[in-house]
Amino acid sequence: MISYDDFAKLHIALGLIREVEVVEGADKLLKLSVDVGEETPRTIVSGIRTFFEDPQILVGQTLPFLINLEYRTIRGIESQGMILAASTPEGSFALLSPSSSLPPGTKIK
Repeated sequence: MISYDDFAKLHIALGLIREVEVVEGADKLLKLSVDVGEETPRTIVSGIRTFFEDPQILVGQTLPFLINLEYRTIRGIESQGMILAASTPEGSFALLSPSSSLPPGTKIK
């Protein structure tokens, strides 16, 4: 269990995926350029490549991202957040998306 105060520390916001690149030499990684309502897009590295035959279908999608996570360098790329998704132990996977159109940077409460 975590306290509400701990939960309130998470900054989860909607981000619009602007670009997607396959990370060379990595089977599972994608490099996402994500507009979260800031002056410049963030770079987010995610291990979701195996779930998409054509990762370019992610471009234009608005999805939730954790954006106050400590930055981490993955395969030489600084990842500035984390995409939020759901998966089961059996391998089912789903992206989470808003039920209506909201702008990048909209905070999830």
